[in-house]
Amino acid sequence: MSMKTAPVDDACPQRRILGMSQNVFVLGLISFFADMGGEAISRSLPLFLSSTLGVKTSIIGLIEGIADTTATVLKIFSGWISDRLGKRKPIVLWGYCMSGLSRPLYFFAASWPFVLALRFTDRAGKGIRNSARDALLADSSDPEHQGRAFGWARAMDPLGAVVGLLIAAIAVTYANRGAMAMTRGAFQSIVLAAVVPSILMVALLALFVRDVPTSKQAGSAPSLSLTGFDSQFRSLLLITVVFTLGNSTDAFLVLRARDLGLDVVQVLALLALFSVVASLTAYPAGVVSDRLGRRGVIIAGWTVYGLIYLGFAFAQSAWHVWVLYSLYGAYYGLTEGAAKALVADVVPSAKRGTAYGLYNAAIGISALPASVIAGALWQRFGAPAPFIFGAVLALAATLMLLVMIKPGKGEQVG
Repeated sequence: MSMKTAPVDDACPQRRILGMSQNVFVLGLISFFADMGGEAISRSLPLFLSSTLGVKTSIIGLIEGIADTTATVLKIFSGWISDRLGKRKPIVLWGYCMSGLSRPLYFFAASWPFVLALRFTDRAGKGIRNSARDALLADSSDPEHQGRAFGWARAMDPLGAVVGLLIAAIAVTYANRGAMAMTRGAFQSIVLAAVVPSILMVALLALFVRDVPTSKQAGSAPSLSLTGFDSQFRSLLLITVVFTLGNSTDAFLVLRARDLGLDVVQVLALLALFSVVASLTAYPAGVVSDRLGRRGVIIAGWTVYGLIYLGFAFAQSAWHVWVLYSLYGAYYGLTEGAAKALVADVVPSAKRGTAYGLYNAAIGISALPASVIAGALWQRFGAPAPFIFGAVLALAATLMLLVMIKPGKGEQVG
């Protein structure tokens, strides 16, 4: 691994590691460890709630919706505060600490209200850190390499999830002495395995990441509103809400896989496959978005998503799930980094925290109705219903993106 000194910002010289600033590289590693611990728990949780605690799908949807939506509202305020302070790292550190401290407590989970409280705390930590972290990531990268920076971070997310899910599969097998079921003991083993990466993510942030000074306009402070943002950013928020209303919690994908015959270890392996594909796709997609523009990459990803959800609606056997979930990883890799980079393109550095807060909040606020609607559709009309609904809204959002976000405006085109 070669390192050399090169300034990302004149006021904040940073070593470069694998062509990235130290902040970008280390923030990617932090994402790796965060997902190693977090995904092992969250991906196993729907099976634990359903199989062990006997919780209905509507309650599972409610838990995920409340946790994600309420926590994500915090992203508005945390991003805005980081803009006002001109400091990102303290807020990011606080958020990671909240998530890290909540995860071991899943060991004692015995009822869905307790699980809801833990999910809320974990996701609140994510809500507190994410907007400031995204802004810090953007501030730590050259403008022409925003896609690469966010692609790196998005690639490390699912890669960490792969390792975490493999550890979870081993924990389930060991705890059940070879049986493939989500028992209480198996879930507790997964929780214990998640402790070490949760500690590492906090340590890396505290020791190796530093703030990048943000430029401020004299006599002004960022306001918690859409005032002053480009019309393209406002359009992007609206389009994101439409798409997210059809993008319910992945818990329903897990339950669909179970209904089509996959056991616990197979589901964990399926999720690991998703993460591998997402990891392999994210970085190249970010580089392509730097060269050719964000819009086309996102449109491709959302089109894939709509087709995948139609596939889940009409899937008849287990092998269908394996194919669809691998393609789902490609959707994730194509869109996550490119969308975050697009936000960085259309807003100034001094308002990035607020912008990411509004963007992330638009997703989070839409997540509650999305998950509740999906759960209700499943119970009322059967398993295919929420996936057809999601595919229709994905198509609508894709058309809106094609019409409302202009190529070459709000995009870094190489």
